[in-house]
Amino acid sequence: MLIKQISIFLENKLGRLAKVTRILGENNIDICALSVADTTDFGILRLIVDRPDEAKQVLADNGFTVSINDVIAIEVEDKPGGLAKTLSVLDDKGISIEYMYAFVGNSNSNNALVIFRVEQPERALEILKNEDVHVKSPEELYG
Repeated sequence: MLIKQISIFLENKLGRLAKVTRILGENNIDICALSVADTTDFGILRLIVDRPDEAKQVLADNGFTVSINDVIAIEVEDKPGGLAKTLSVLDDKGISIEYMYAFVGNSNSNNALVIFRVEQPERALEILKNEDVHVKSPEELYG
């Protein structure tokens, strides 16, 4: 299943990241995962939240440039080579990964959660399911 991720354009100015998190907190929107990519002048904050459509609206209402993208969330074994095994499956089938981020903690103790965006998400989902990779549903991720 595809997961909705919100992406927020942030100027590299003091307090911008804090403002985003404060707005989400004030609206009782829970952040499940995040990644920040930045340059000298701006950054892209990528968030997995429990209510992405509401988060997009409330942030836009507060002057932020926000978009929603579909990403895939999977569990991989939290051990050396665990991620490589799954990425090899996608590589062998010609699926290109645009970006990804991962963390341990929102999964069982033996697995890490990996979130990534690909050019062909539906095809990637089919490949992952055929290879018995645990693709997380929105309910599992937000729960």
